[in-house]
Amino acid sequence: MRSWRSSRQLSLRSGALLLLLLLGPPLLVALQLIVIGPRLPRTAALGTGEREGAVAFSVISIEPERSSQRWGPASVGPRLQEEEEMEKGGGRREQIGAYEDEKEIHQVGSRDLEVQPWATGRPSFTAELGRLIAYITTPQLKCSRVIRPAESQASAPPAASAQWLLCAEDWLLPAADGPCVAYSFSMDGRDADFLKTVSMLGCEVHRFDPSNPNASAGHLGNSLDGNHGDRGVVNQHKMWLEWRAPRKHKARGNLGSVSQTLSDIMAALGHPTVNFVYADLLSVEWRVFQNWIESGTLQSVHHLVATVHLQWAGFEVGGTNEEVLRYWFSVLQGLQDSGLKLVHSSAGFGSSVLKQAVNNAHSSYTLSWVNTRH
Repeated sequence: MRSWRSSRQLSLRSGALLLLLLLGPPLLVALQLIVIGPRLPRTAALGTGEREGAVAFSVISIEPERSSQRWGPASVGPRLQEEEEMEKGGGRREQIGAYEDEKEIHQVGSRDLEVQPWATGRPSFTAELGRLIAYITTPQLKCSRVIRPAESQASAPPAASAQWLLCAEDWLLPAADGPCVAYSFSMDGRDADFLKTVSMLGCEVHRFDPSNPNASAGHLGNSLDGNHGDRGVVNQHKMWLEWRAPRKHKARGNLGSVSQTLSDIMAALGHPTVNFVYADLLSVEWRVFQNWIESGTLQSVHHLVATVHLQWAGFEVGGTNEEVLRYWFSVLQGLQDSGLKLVHSSAGFGSSVLKQAVNNAHSSYTLSWVNTRH
C-alpha cells in the first residue's frame, strides 16, 4: 500500500513538472508583453485586418558597410539611398513624380554609377575640391595633331589658349569616305565654332535647341528628309536632352517630345554612332553624364566636348558641399571608366565653387575627351 502511494506521488510530481515545462515559455512571453509591450512603438499605419494598438517590431540590419556604393537614377543628388531612408525614419523610400515606376523607367545599361571613396577617407571640402580640380586640369592622352575651333586642318600642339580641341589622330577621325555625324547641345548658343568645324569636316550636323522657333519639333520627317545625310548641312531641332531613363524606345524618325535621352535621339535619327558631341548644358551636365554612363550610350560617342559648371550643385543634385564634390568626381571617373580620356582642359570665368570663393579654381571648365574604346 505504501509503495503504491509513493508511486502515485511520483507520477503526480512528474506530471506537474511536465505541465510546468509546457506552459512556462508561453507564460514568460505573455508576461514580457504585459510588462514592456506599452513601451514599444505602435505601428505607423494599420493594414487590412490589423487591430489598433498592435505592437510594431523593428528590423535592424547587420549588413556590413560596402566599400563601393552606387547611386540609382531615382536619387535626387549624391546622398546615398540608405542615408535618405534612415533620415526619413526607415522603410523604403517611395518613388514619386517621374520616378514612380522604377521598373518601367529605370533601365540600367552597362552599369550603375559608382560612388568613389572620400579623397582622404572622410568628408573634406578642401581635399575633395583639390582632387576634382587636379583631375579636370590634367590631360590623360596626348595628341600629336589637333583640330582647333573653327578650323578643319589638323596642326601640331600646343594649343593651350584654345577653348576646346578635337584630337586628330588617324584612328580617332572618321574616314574620308565614311559617315560622320555631329550633335550640338548648347543652351547659350555659343557653339558656332563647333558647328563650323564639324561642317568643314564634312559631317552630317544636328543642332538641338528647344528655344529655336525655326527648328523642327516632334516628328523628324518632311523637311529633314532632304537634309538627312547631307554633309555640311546643319539640321535644326527644337529638342533637348533628358537625363531620366526612357519609358520606351522611340521609333526611328519620331522623337515625339521636346525632351529625349541621347540614346533615343540617336535611334530616332538612325545613328548608331556619333563622331562628335558638343554640350554646354548650364549645370544639367552632371545628371546627363550619369545617364550616359549608366545607359552605355558613351560607347557610341567618339569625341565629347563639354562644359562643366561648378558654381552650384546642378539640377537634381543635392547634399553637403563635400558630397556634391564627391559626386562630381564620381561622374568624371565614370566617364573615364566608359572609355573617355581627357585631352584638353580650358578654364572659364569666375572663381567660385559651390558659391564659395576659392583659390586656384574656376567656376567652369570646357573639357575635351576622346573615346579610346570605339
